[in-house]
Amino acid sequence: MFTKRFESSLSHARRGTLTTGHGTLETPFFMPIATKGAVKTLSSFDIERLGSPILLSNTYHLYLRPGLEVMRHFGGLHKLMSWEGALLTDSGGYQVFSLAKMRKITEEGATFASHIDGSRHLLTPELSMEIQQAIGSDIVMVLDECTPPGSTYEYLRDSIARTTRWAKRSKDAFVAGRSTSNNPSSQLFGIVQGGVDEKLRCESARALKEIGFDGYAIGGLSVGEAFADSCRIVEALHEELPKDAPRYFMGGAKPEEIVAYVKRGVDMFDCVIPTRNARHGLLYRFVHDDLSRPDFYEAIHVTNEAHKMSDEPLVAFDANDPITAELSRYTMGYVRHLFTVEEVLAHRLMTLANVRFYLELMRRIRVAIDDGKL
Repeated sequence: MFTKRFESSLSHARRGTLTTGHGTLETPFFMPIATKGAVKTLSSFDIERLGSPILLSNTYHLYLRPGLEVMRHFGGLHKLMSWEGALLTDSGGYQVFSLAKMRKITEEGATFASHIDGSRHLLTPELSMEIQQAIGSDIVMVLDECTPPGSTYEYLRDSIARTTRWAKRSKDAFVAGRSTSNNPSSQLFGIVQGGVDEKLRCESARALKEIGFDGYAIGGLSVGEAFADSCRIVEALHEELPKDAPRYFMGGAKPEEIVAYVKRGVDMFDCVIPTRNARHGLLYRFVHDDLSRPDFYEAIHVTNEAHKMSDEPLVAFDANDPITAELSRYTMGYVRHLFTVEEVLAHRLMTLANVRFYLELMRRIRVAIDDGKL
């Protein structure tokens, strides 16, 4: 259940709470990516120390491995990965986009060739719901098609119509399967599509509202379009989406982009940037507290030669943040060395630092809204 407490007088930024079967989340919030049941290099205990109340996992990957039999045996992903917080699962719809050369879309669903062994699988709205209810997700996403940039108006129109029909089938299957779900209190979100066409986006939103969902996601952005186009679409959807339902921007967002989307009414985010870039040696750190300026943070390439002799700590110690007790022990020079010798500890330390940064960013955003500064 979502409760919107207030909207900023300076923008469309919203503050509220989203109550799930595994805790109540303050919005806006960020979800670290645990695609296959783990945030890469981190344990569930690490995530608890970081203070994230929710993770995002992927239906398609968990369906292939460990599979439905294992999920049902353990009573869902929460128990399998020893995670007591909330879980959101992507329906597998993004794989309709990312595995374009390995799939075929029909009215029935999307047929995939597994990236593991080439075996063929038909992912339907009904199967997506069955998988997510076996996972025990707190927030379940309908099956949709994420259309590629540059799609023609005709393709977008036909895809939206099919996605809407899939959304209705998803809801019917979700309701029918609730009694056997590993999480009967789960919520179902619809996904707005339509590329960068405002008219089609609004039509998609209206069609989903007619079906009725617990929340609404904005899908199919951050896939190659200009940031200005993404902002324009999010802005256009502000009046179309229900005021009393959470809004979720699916996929990538740089820190300054998250701030921009929050100001346009978005409540929920996920992104691979902090974890993926951590493994490539890119560290995110705050420069100042003014989130209205895009230079409020810096991205440092720890692997650069300039840091070879650096005795600067990876992050500054903060007595109120237990994670810094670990991270501040290690210098930039040491972490660069770990990358040089391909020691996986580098990935862990950098991932801790970057996920911490994104979670702290959301805390600062919430404070800024509360203080009337955003």
